[in-house]
Amino acid sequence: MFHLIFSSLDSVVSAVQTWLYIDVVQPLLFRFNLMDYDEDTYDSLYWVIVGVLEVLAMYAILRPLEALRPVERWASRKAVRVDVLYTWIAKLGILNLFFFFALQPFFDSVQGWLRLHGIANLNFDNLWPGVTSQPLVTFVMYLLVLDFAAYWYHRWQHRIGVWWELHAVHHSQRQMSLWSDDRNHLLDDLLQASFFAVIALVIGVQPSQFVVLVAIANLAQSVQHANIRVYYGWLGERLLVSPTFHRRHHAIGYGHEGLKYGCNFGVLFPWWDMLFRSVSWSREMEPTGISDQLAGRRYGEGFWAQHWFAFVRIAQRLVPNRRARGNDTAAV
Repeated sequence: MFHLIFSSLDSVVSAVQTWLYIDVVQPLLFRFNLMDYDEDTYDSLYWVIVGVLEVLAMYAILRPLEALRPVERWASRKAVRVDVLYTWIAKLGILNLFFFFALQPFFDSVQGWLRLHGIANLNFDNLWPGVTSQPLVTFVMYLLVLDFAAYWYHRWQHRIGVWWELHAVHHSQRQMSLWSDDRNHLLDDLLQASFFAVIALVIGVQPSQFVVLVAIANLAQSVQHANIRVYYGWLGERLLVSPTFHRRHHAIGYGHEGLKYGCNFGVLFPWWDMLFRSVSWSREMEPTGISDQLAGRRYGEGFWAQHWFAFVRIAQRLVPNRRARGNDTAAV
């Protein structure tokens, strides 16, 4: 069943990919003498199409729910607008795609060297013959490994001071919405894209599977950040990260800031928080943001201001006795 659904979706996206490439992209490549990049461009189109469909589906489903059952009602949505730009940058998957294909030749050569020296590659298909060779089982295993890695990646973002200053761009949004998931510093996006590309290649994820895995994770995280008052129930909350569960992670003063302990770091599944004792089941709908925003510290309102202030905070952390003056400047 899963394989049939995946094949049908893949066929639709592939048809659109071929049409766009032949009728739109290829003539442009030919006109500007860029045909050396035709194969890579064709492959990239698949990811871009999936990203566009994902954004459209996300908006069509989540925006009405935000209007019907909001956690907060805002007089103005101005603060949300910049997150829309972040979403289009992230959901089109350019960074993930770049690192995946850039690193794949390196890993192919490493795996060739391992085979030459009689060292077995990591292959989920062979872990339990007849079971793990099933496409659905293999896909779920990939999903679990990547989600486990995502949990620790997220915890490191909060535990390592310089890294936190990049991640603070994400947490500084005080109007969480369906767009907030992708509000990340571009340098942090680069680190994340390279990290997960390496993990995916090590465990043998194919490019088409990687696209779907990332799309599932992205859509789930958009739901988690949405301004929706929803509770999955006692069991559902323990099976999948919900907006209620994740909002606790964004709540002001609940330990997610800087080098403090923190809670609810899970990306798709809350199991890792339960296992490593970082879980909070509170259903209180607290305001979101960072504590020092209440004291007047600026994190920037515009896209470039948010990136600049992150570097200012890093400079202040690395050279604490020579306070950077960037926070006193006007937002870009």
